[in-house]
Amino acid sequence: MELAMVGLGRMGANMVRRLLRGGHRIVVSDRDPKQVEMMVSEGAVGAKTLKDLASALKPPRAVWIMVPSGSPTEQTVNDIAAVLSAGDIIIDGGNSLYKDSMRRADTLKPKGVHFVDAGTSGGIWGLEVGYCLMVGGEAAALKYLEPALKTLAPKDGYLHVGPSGAGHFVKMVHNGIEYGMLQAYAEGFALMKKVPFNLDLPKISHLWNQGSVVRSWLLELAERAFQKNANLNGIKGYVEDSGEGRWTINEAVALGVPMPVITASLFARFRSREDDDFGDKVIAALRNEFGGHAVKST
Repeated sequence: MELAMVGLGRMGANMVRRLLRGGHRIVVSDRDPKQVEMMVSEGAVGAKTLKDLASALKPPRAVWIMVPSGSPTEQTVNDIAAVLSAGDIIIDGGNSLYKDSMRRADTLKPKGVHFVDAGTSGGIWGLEVGYCLMVGGEAAALKYLEPALKTLAPKDGYLHVGPSGAGHFVKMVHNGIEYGMLQAYAEGFALMKKVPFNLDLPKISHLWNQGSVVRSWLLELAERAFQKNANLNGIKGYVEDSGEGRWTINEAVALGVPMPVITASLFARFRSREDDDFGDKVIAALRNEFGGHAVKST
């Protein structure tokens, strides 16, 4: 099928590459012309303006957005909607607040433009192993997008989870759980670093992935990080938060659902911006490994 991608950052550019490998025709746009040129050199079709982008697609058009949440997404959705027609589809693959996605879907309905919210997980590894896609929206729109979704995701790696907003809600909870898992690993490795046994953390992280209850992809990334830098020298234990942990906790408060672990993990990130301990270095290193997130140097 053919599809447009607006936003060619770490995730957007690699998603374009995976779609091109799958034989799809991809039209690309970004505020940085160099990013567009790079994708054109790899087989995409470049568009200087959103009007050019819409003209390069045959109806029904499908435009996937991968830009930062909040105002950038709001502006981009509005600008794209202005050049689309009834039956066309806008997909937001960023980390938007689910309530914003519900509102955007309602706003576009009178024009006949479908809105799909696709919670996207996979980070910088998605190009090779695929992206986990949690998708919300109308069934007809998802049916049309299915060829692209199958290419982007690994086997059983995408799911229609519900109406507009449901995709970003599930991704929000996913990220909240991620916070808690990262914090648990961080505290465990920090304790092992402290004791006078001179424990080999790269070997222990490898060991735990051999059939133990706590084995996971994050633990594989911990092993990878420790193999590169066993003491995480030069990495400052300063951990950012994307905002989705806060949203998850806000929803838990509103719905009366206890979330002590996820809440504590968010507060631990706040604390990391004041101190610098080994556990925080573990989280910073892991976020760099799975998502390419920048680390602060000491």
